[in-house]
Amino acid sequence: MADPSTYRPDPGSIPIGPGVYRFRDEAGTVLYVGKAKNLRNRLNSYFADPANLHERTRRMVTTAARVEWTVVQTEVEALQLEYSWIKEFDPRFNVKYRDDKSYPWLAVTWSEEFPRVFVGRGARRRGTRYFGPYSHAWAIRETVDLLLRVFPMRSCSNGTFRSAQASGRPCLLGYIDKCAAPCVGRVNAEEHREIVADFCQFMAGQSTAMMKRLEKRMLEAAEAEEFELAARLRDDILALRKATEANAIVLGDGTDADVIALAEDPLEVSVRIFHVRGGRVRGERGWVADRVDDAETPELVETFLQQLYNDEIREGAGQAIPREVLVPQLPPSAQAVEEVLSSRRGARVRIRVPQRGDKRTLLDTVAQNAREALVRHKTKRASDLTTRNRALEELADALGLDEPPLRIECFDISNLQGTEVVGSMVVFEDGLPRKSEYRRFIVRGVEGQNDVASMHEVVTRRFRRFLDDRATIAAADSGSLIDPSTGKALKFAYAPALVVVDGGPPQVKAAADALTELGITGVALCGLAKRLEEVWLPGEEWPVILPRTSEGLYLLQRLRDEAHRFAITHHRGRRTRSMVESALDDVPGLGEVRRRTLLKHFGSLRKLRAAEVAEIAALPGFGERTAEAVKAALGGTSEPVAINVTTGEVIDSTTLPSAGAEVE
Repeated sequence: MADPSTYRPDPGSIPIGPGVYRFRDEAGTVLYVGKAKNLRNRLNSYFADPANLHERTRRMVTTAARVEWTVVQTEVEALQLEYSWIKEFDPRFNVKYRDDKSYPWLAVTWSEEFPRVFVGRGARRRGTRYFGPYSHAWAIRETVDLLLRVFPMRSCSNGTFRSAQASGRPCLLGYIDKCAAPCVGRVNAEEHREIVADFCQFMAGQSTAMMKRLEKRMLEAAEAEEFELAARLRDDILALRKATEANAIVLGDGTDADVIALAEDPLEVSVRIFHVRGGRVRGERGWVADRVDDAETPELVETFLQQLYNDEIREGAGQAIPREVLVPQLPPSAQAVEEVLSSRRGARVRIRVPQRGDKRTLLDTVAQNAREALVRHKTKRASDLTTRNRALEELADALGLDEPPLRIECFDISNLQGTEVVGSMVVFEDGLPRKSEYRRFIVRGVEGQNDVASMHEVVTRRFRRFLDDRATIAAADSGSLIDPSTGKALKFAYAPALVVVDGGPPQVKAAADALTELGITGVALCGLAKRLEEVWLPGEEWPVILPRTSEGLYLLQRLRDEAHRFAITHHRGRRTRSMVESALDDVPGLGEVRRRTLLKHFGSLRKLRAAEVAEIAALPGFGERTAEAVKAALGGTSEPVAINVTTGEVIDSTTLPSAGAEVE
């Protein structure tokens, strides 16, 4: 691991203008490519105190051996050079968006003498017009099949076309009037190209004028008593309408935009894009990328725009770049990106954040799709048996365990400024959550905001119960996990292979002390520090750094996040009960039973305050007099803001834990 100070350039030697920089390792491999409006300010930020850097940034600068830069005249030039270098060097520390599937395109070979239409995938080629991409190949094939009766253009392969020319007989599509059969001379090249142009015009979203033209021709044919032609035009109109219904109108006719939204978590980012052409959603795509640095949403948007339009820019396929790009947040170099896209498209391209109206609604829809895609990705990743086995094996190797930890327990603490301190324990077996084994703890023996002491108490209580249950099993001499005196299951009789605590060295030491005091051996222990995702072991000076792509790190994060969620849920319920009880202390005649009735019915102090006297009086055991006393008692009570001291998150009081939740 290199020391960044050994290759840090003299600050005075770094120019202050725009430019592009590259970090290289000892072998000369490019690790990271970035651009900056001010190279000096940007590069100096990489050589600050490593402890203050984001973990992934720190890993990059400690892996690198030198940094170099190229000065350019404008930010636009910096953006273009960054495009080129990322494409050329494929740096490992730059975000790489992996398409979550291969999406089909509808292609028209416009450069051929007799253009053909086909559904394909992969890279685009010059001289071909593309529409889409689309979500499903079968859907666009059905649409093309409908449209061929209206626009009977060629759809056969080159081999089939040459065979028909040689034999003088068209293929089946020519006989059923789904091809104008240019192969046998039914139409010449110019007439066939007119058919293709109408098809492309319809696929580009300019369908309204075409439908009106067909309707006018149908009426004229009917008036001229050409009923067979009128019936054919009627069927053509129905086919066009059916093809059009597949894409609901979401924006004003003529809108040409890409709508982009992101869903993020500490390790990954999901991106979703809807392609709107002619006011209709013509296709959608999705990507999932590993987060390799501390980039925020604007930087992620900029990186995505670079990669999304990179091929179009390099190949000059400007028709794929829309007039408008709608994003959740503007990229830092929005103006420069606009200039690059505009120059390649040959017309103005705007990048903006919609604030209201149909475009904002559509952006929210895309964001929902991005969130669902990220959930599906994580669920698939977590449920895959091979992936889970690899995660457990990676943990065993990283932590020095003799075998993979099949049962892992994770502990977290939550409190409100030292009050209502609660702990949670979640259990994963074979890499999957075992919710029936989850436990909650009310911490009573700790004063003030002392997460370390709280962690010590929770771990002590959990493993003291383990020793008690094991003693019960030994006394019964049956080996059964059922308590013979109560007939209930011994819930703490299993020992985990690994204990994970949410926190760094202080929390890990507290848990280790608890295990030592109880004489517990054979249980591995580690802590996961949230800020830098470092894995701490007892008594170690330095943390274990798992690779960002490690399935073991991903499993630890799922454990930590689940323990945090479980603790917060418990804490909300405890806080709500406490506030309701304290607010109603002075109400005469209001006992425990009626307090529970109020809590069960209204769920939170906020909702109870908003209730009318008549609504309270209608509850069992209440009358108008008691209800008025409750309202009077609540009139001068203010609801404090709850903040989790571990994460700094504001805790909402409107949600209660499920009924019957067990508290240890």
